[in-house]
Amino acid sequence: MSKFNRIHLVVMDSVGIGAAPDADEFFNHDTNDTQSDTLGHISENFTLNVPNMAKIGLGHIPRDKALVGVEQVATDQLTGYATKLEEISRGKDTMTGHWEIMGLNIQVPFRVFPEGYPEDLLEKIEAFSGRKIIREANMPYSGTAVIDDFGVRQMETGELIIYTSADPVLQIAAHEDIIPLEELYKICEYVRSITLDDPYMIGRIIARPYVGTPGNFTRTPNRHDYALSPFGHTVLDSLNEAGVGVYSVGKINDIFNGVGINHDMGHTASNMAGVDRLIETLKLPDFETGFSFTNLVDFDALFGHRRDVAGYGNAINEFDARLPEIYAAMGDNDLLLITADHGNDPTYVGTDHTREYVPLLAYSKAFTGQGVLNVGHYADISATVAENFGVAATENGQSFLGDLKYSLP
Repeated sequence: MSKFNRIHLVVMDSVGIGAAPDADEFFNHDTNDTQSDTLGHISENFTLNVPNMAKIGLGHIPRDKALVGVEQVATDQLTGYATKLEEISRGKDTMTGHWEIMGLNIQVPFRVFPEGYPEDLLEKIEAFSGRKIIREANMPYSGTAVIDDFGVRQMETGELIIYTSADPVLQIAAHEDIIPLEELYKICEYVRSITLDDPYMIGRIIARPYVGTPGNFTRTPNRHDYALSPFGHTVLDSLNEAGVGVYSVGKINDIFNGVGINHDMGHTASNMAGVDRLIETLKLPDFETGFSFTNLVDFDALFGHRRDVAGYGNAINEFDARLPEIYAAMGDNDLLLITADHGNDPTYVGTDHTREYVPLLAYSKAFTGQGVLNVGHYADISATVAENFGVAATENGQSFLGDLKYSLP
């Protein structure tokens, strides 16, 4: 059978669709994740308007309770395929989710620091940088809230704002007028160099520059991630080694530390900017065949961790409204896959991610069939991509390419 010329994978960061079978082993504070349901709880507390994802099959994804307000389009009227996927790795963070989507199975979780970073690490950073660290910020914090709370002090004293999150990340925020980008990046590079192994083994060090005046601070697109490289060979490596174009949009390049990616389209300032960049990528004259990989982070960063149901729901609606533009930029033999990397239920206790299934939606102008696929696992996506492009898959995942009915020129 002929294969798709291009596959486009979009990760709606943290848009889970119900507690995973092992959710009892993952926690927000002292509460396990068994009652988490990102999409379900949003639909119960906010009016979702997602006709395009509904037409692909969002309302048909197997679950005990239907999504409120999401139409269950007649099966013969669907425009694509839908199901949900389960994570097998022992983490519910961004890197683990994305790495598993590309074929890895991470059984040793990254380090997280729910009480903040240890004093010995902070002292090393102070000694290297010559700058003090605001100890009160050294805890899991929303990236926007932390600069609201400590941005003025940082500007007055020149101290570093160092904080963490539910992910295995150490983030350093500084006003660009106070600490130049070159200096901030140099500090982050040093921190990366001393946290590659135990006792820290932090997944990502993130430079978080901001600008503005007190009461009106905003983070800039000059964010830079210093990540660990994937712990094994991913399907991105297989594609790159075979000369297949791999285009990353948003923070994908950072998540994989650039490994396996040969066309980085850069960071994006928002979900909508990410959609814009994806559409620009689809229209590139040299991108005739290959794989694009996009992360839309606002769902998670702006709304999930901050437990903002209305903001999260509105972001889902905004993304759905842009799907016709993505379709228009796709070729007749392109395949679009939409999924997520973990959950982050904005109605749940705490501020951490939630252990959930994630949706999988598949759309192509070439489809001659539609319906619900078998429930699978994250790595099924990488296995499908590998089969389509005739490259080596990993030992994880089962391709669903053969379950899609389509006719290509």
